[in-house]
Amino acid sequence: MLNSSASRGVTATTTLMTSRAKMEDGMARSSSGHTSGATSGRGRRPTTSRHELEEAAFALFEQNGFEATTVEAIARAAGAGRRTFFRYFDSKNDVVWGNFTEQLALMRAQFRACPRDRPLMESLRAVIVEFNRIDPAEAPRHRRRLELILQVPALQAHSTLRYAEWRSVVAEFVAHRLRVAPTALVPQSLSYACLGAALAAYEQWLQNPDVELCDAIDTTMRLLATGFALE
Repeated sequence: MLNSSASRGVTATTTLMTSRAKMEDGMARSSSGHTSGATSGRGRRPTTSRHELEEAAFALFEQNGFEATTVEAIARAAGAGRRTFFRYFDSKNDVVWGNFTEQLALMRAQFRACPRDRPLMESLRAVIVEFNRIDPAEAPRHRRRLELILQVPALQAHSTLRYAEWRSVVAEFVAHRLRVAPTALVPQSLSYACLGAALAAYEQWLQNPDVELCDAIDTTMRLLATGFALE
């Protein structure tokens, strides 16, 4: 669902989810020369990066809790001002979701690249699993991200909007394959079902450290494809 924070991209149940770590990791590497504590050759302080703001935010969320952390505190901890913060994020809630919009664009591209002769449910499973694949080194941070998304009441309304964006991408693909409108019953039903399957896998992953996230999503998506025919 939600991989909002993986190194190559596509979080998201809030596929979930999330926000993903792959793209954010890539952006962090690309901006590694722009650290808040460094100075340029002309002595001018470089611009604080998106990655630095996220690092500062998650440290404060861990220390003080999400609700008690302010935008001002995040910017100050990253050595920046409010204007810099809002250059990258519309709100504090968006920090938790990372580069989710960019990841959805990658998800759309993956759907477009699916072979026409591949069965619909197999295509959905393959893309959704890949969307949520993360670098093992990013797993602890991604786990914390999803804990916030799924467990902090203040984020629930915002998460509903993100879930709708994720479902829209799935519904568009299903509608294209079936040659119907994205708002038709089957695309909408499948988009909700896929989101539910991904969220269930994420919750299992959060509760049990031995669960491998993509394996769990793969399992729920395979079950969905068979109508959960367990007997």
